[in-house]
Amino acid sequence: MPDFIYLASQSPRRRQLLEQLGVRHELLLPDASEDAEALEEPLVGEAPSRYVQRVTGLKLDAAVARLKRRGLPPAPVLCSDTTVALGRTIYGKPADAADARRMLAELSGTTHRVLTAVAVQAGRKRLAALSDSRVTFADLTAAQLRAYVATGEPMGKAGAYAVQGRAAAFIPHISGSYSGIMGLPMFETARLLREAGLRSV
Repeated sequence: MPDFIYLASQSPRRRQLLEQLGVRHELLLPDASEDAEALEEPLVGEAPSRYVQRVTGLKLDAAVARLKRRGLPPAPVLCSDTTVALGRTIYGKPADAADARRMLAELSGTTHRVLTAVAVQAGRKRLAALSDSRVTFADLTAAQLRAYVATGEPMGKAGAYAVQGRAAAFIPHISGSYSGIMGLPMFETARLLREAGLRSV
């Protein structure tokens, strides 16, 4: 059994969390011809938990096909996707600064969910888990929103914020998995990798 995995994610936070677990990994990123963003389109009326698990499965399908196409040595492939949800409303990555301000204004003063799905393909075996956490935001002023969005940190982040970044100043309470809110729940990920046969976790 290989002592490393393939990580099919461009997120530096997921790499950092795998390193924290001591998991050796190689990146398995999309080709220029792949439309990775198209996989993240929600279906009409789709529940957030179903959405994040479906998208993670699609990303894993694409990564496994990529592995075969490139003729790389076999090893488990890990995919993950994170979404922020308020009720049944799904908050993905903001399109621009105005979209980021809108998202943060809607999340201000609420407790919302952060859902991170993880899936691992090891040979013919597919393993999956879902981390469901709650994050409470303080009431944010228009000036706070503008200043935070101006840092650029919200871009490329589900819900337009990074819990491990400056947004920590807005969050009085978290319930659930801090690493899951960052983008890769370590408890669930370690369990899946052990089930996939990785001996180093």
